[in-house]
Amino acid sequence: MDLDSALWDAEPGWLNTASYGLPPRRAFEELQAVLAHWRHGSSDWKPWDASVGRSRAAFARMVGAVAEDVSVGSTVSQIMSTVATALPPGAEVVVPEIEFTSNLFPWAVAARVRTVPADRLADAITASTGAVAFSLVQSATGEVAPLADIVAAARDHDALVIADGSQACGWLPVNVDGVDALACAAYKWLMAPRGAAFGYLSPRLRERMRPLAANWYAGADEGGSFYGPPLRLAGDARAFDLSPAWFCYVGAAPALELLNEIGVERVRDHDVALANRFRAGLGLEPSDSAIVSVDAPGERLEAAGIRAAVRAGKVRASFHAYTTTADVDRALEALGAP
Repeated sequence: MDLDSALWDAEPGWLNTASYGLPPRRAFEELQAVLAHWRHGSSDWKPWDASVGRSRAAFARMVGAVAEDVSVGSTVSQIMSTVATALPPGAEVVVPEIEFTSNLFPWAVAARVRTVPADRLADAITASTGAVAFSLVQSATGEVAPLADIVAAARDHDALVIADGSQACGWLPVNVDGVDALACAAYKWLMAPRGAAFGYLSPRLRERMRPLAANWYAGADEGGSFYGPPLRLAGDARAFDLSPAWFCYVGAAPALELLNEIGVERVRDHDVALANRFRAGLGLEPSDSAIVSVDAPGERLEAAGIRAAVRAGKVRASFHAYTTTADVDRALEALGAP
């Protein structure tokens, strides 16, 4: 069941990837080498920047997109705030009641938000809905959204489909077919340093958007966009790039490439099997998620050296590629499971 744990240096008991992921050894070592170059001034920045292109291509491959439709940014809220420029004034955006605020506050600022139960999203889309915004996997509960149903309902009413993949990409196979925007913070299941984020922006969506953070890196010719007018942005999703935090992408590129090498389907099978092992030990029915939210005494886990989180009043345990059966069994023992 376990993947090759030698690819990581995880200490036993890390069940908190939904908060942040642990870097593969190759990603950590590549980042350390670049930090040494920075420390000594022994390298130009262009090799660091090559990691942005590698990361963009790896993310595009992971979600079934082309690199030209992927922008790079810093956070989900930053990407979503720019996506919001595609909405007309007063547009209605349907959002789940428990949506993480990085995919809620941008809509509350720019549009009229209507919240509904997460399992009622598809039914809530009407002719007056401008967009539906939701997480592919809910942060608090681990619930996996019925993407196909939401896409079908949105298309029936010509509503935009806007998804946050931060708790999905990296363990759940994702394809952007039918999705207008998919934003993903890379520091969780993609196991990158915080500060790297990706945004799939469909061509039909980009036609409506305004590049609020236009900058030299978004130029049609990066090397020729340092100074002076006229405005000359790239003709694809790069027009919405932020000037990247290079070191974050130095760590991101090898992490995403490793996930693609292993195969997200294989990671999904591994992660969900461990999550269901945990659920079974607590007398719960199996699920289809790598995240388990449960009423449990979190202090027992902490005392046993198990690192998990508490969200919405429940213990949230999350299982990823470096998690082992020993980690799961140790957590169950700490909780007194039979």
